[in-house]
Amino acid sequence: MSRLYLSAEMRRAEAIAAVIGLAARSDPADITTGQIAAAMGASQGALFRHFPDKQSIWTAVLDWTCTELQRRFDAIVPLPPLARLEAILAAHIGFIMENTGVPRILWGELQRVGETPAKAIVRQLMATYRARVAGELSAAHAAGQIAVDADLEAATVMFLALVQGLVMQALAIDDFSALPAMSKRHFALFCRSLEAVK
Repeated sequence: MSRLYLSAEMRRAEAIAAVIGLAARSDPADITTGQIAAAMGASQGALFRHFPDKQSIWTAVLDWTCTELQRRFDAIVPLPPLARLEAILAAHIGFIMENTGVPRILWGELQRVGETPAKAIVRQLMATYRARVAGELSAAHAAGQIAVDADLEAATVMFLALVQGLVMQALAIDDFSALPAMSKRHFALFCRSLEAVK
């Protein structure tokens, strides 16, 4: 791998980090390429050497988000299904705590009218996450960890709503500090609703 390629990858990573940092403090729709370049300590010309346009920057940010979340989920050690699902929730909340600008970017993209590459990545991320949660709940059901008559489809939606609701509340009050503790309490209630046995 050439030094030039490494440099390009590092610049792209810097731009992604800059966008996430800016989005944590301001409306993503108002972020300019000038602000991104300034946060990187680079010129706009240098920024556009690595991204053809602003939309491609957003696409790169969301692509990184998708890849990083999957990496964290895949790194979870083998556990019983419900414990693994709780670890997935903790990993997700941990990622959000480290990257508070990401939820603002995600919600912003979903509200855009029409199709964009970034919006497609958000939908892919949500579908992949849903499938992972459904798989863990199915495994928990097969292992006898939850009630025999549990509605697994509804439980999957409930888990997703749990995460989205907590994050939306944090965004509304602009304070993410309670997320780890609240997610543990909500997961306990979620398990009780399934008559779960850990």
